[in-house]
Amino acid sequence: MALALATGASAGSRPARRERSRLAHHPWMRFALRRGGGVLLSFALLLLITFLIVPLLPGDPAVVAAGEGATAEQIERTRTALGLDAPLLVQFADYLRGVLTFDLGVSFATGVPVSAVVFSRLPFTAEIALIAICATLLIGVPLGTAVALLTRGGRRPAVDHVFNALTSFVFAVPNYVLATLLVYVFAIRAGWLPASGAETLASLVLPTAAVMIGPACALARIVRREAASIFEEDYVRTARGWRLSTWQITVRCVLPNLLTTTLTLSGLILAGMLGGAVVVETVFGWPGLGTGIVQAIMQRDYPVIRGIILLLGVLATLLILLVDIVLALVDPRTLDGEAH
Repeated sequence: MALALATGASAGSRPARRERSRLAHHPWMRFALRRGGGVLLSFALLLLITFLIVPLLPGDPAVVAAGEGATAEQIERTRTALGLDAPLLVQFADYLRGVLTFDLGVSFATGVPVSAVVFSRLPFTAEIALIAICATLLIGVPLGTAVALLTRGGRRPAVDHVFNALTSFVFAVPNYVLATLLVYVFAIRAGWLPASGAETLASLVLPTAAVMIGPACALARIVRREAASIFEEDYVRTARGWRLSTWQITVRCVLPNLLTTTLTLSGLILAGMLGGAVVVETVFGWPGLGTGIVQAIMQRDYPVIRGIILLLGVLATLLILLVDIVLALVDPRTLDGEAH
């Protein structure tokens, strides 16, 4: 009787073990473990780097926080109040606790909580970055596909040469130089658009253009190369043999196969655009994170510097993760890290 019960229990546990084994080897589970581990490592490095901003920067943060003309006693009281007299490990533990509770300290310059300073500026930077990535996709993908279509099979080499030369040149121009040129041409000389500020929708045009023109050129070059190779595939030639129009071939055969490459690049481009927006904002006086971090550096406002860098790093990591998830939904082969 006991043997029968034991045998029955063993037999009943086998399906459960098989189910757990199947779950552990499921592509989405492997994807979650792989991407989750990468995200946790990125966050850990980001926390460490941002924490070290204050201890490693030259000068005494307590002197900066106490203000000009502070006495030695006031500086010491400020150091104690900020926890700067505690051992480094204790300071790091306090910093982690603050990050988890969204308490990043207070600004040395204004006394306002850092979280309030950072999140008040975030919508302005996000506005530029999101519009820029949409414009980049709407311009880069059709432009690259159109050039690949025009030059397929070695046709129109002049078009290919001009396209490569122009996109390479524009992409090589730094964001701040391009922003300055746009201000000079469209704001100072032509007077069509405002040179700075964020009062009207027209104020968005020049900063967004400065952020997206370079990435749009880079995306167009890559899409052109990928589309050119797709146009030479056997299934595209078969589609031509079926008398499908060029438009039908492009929509049905080329664009779906460009989707994986485009999505992969979009995550990297969007993450890079956050950094580009930070640089461009200072040229246009845009009240986003870029202007905020420049002001904080000039005032040696270390908590605000730390908070903005932390937020930008978190956003870039999460955006790349989001694109990876969308890419896995569109092309399940990427769940196992297979190249398209």
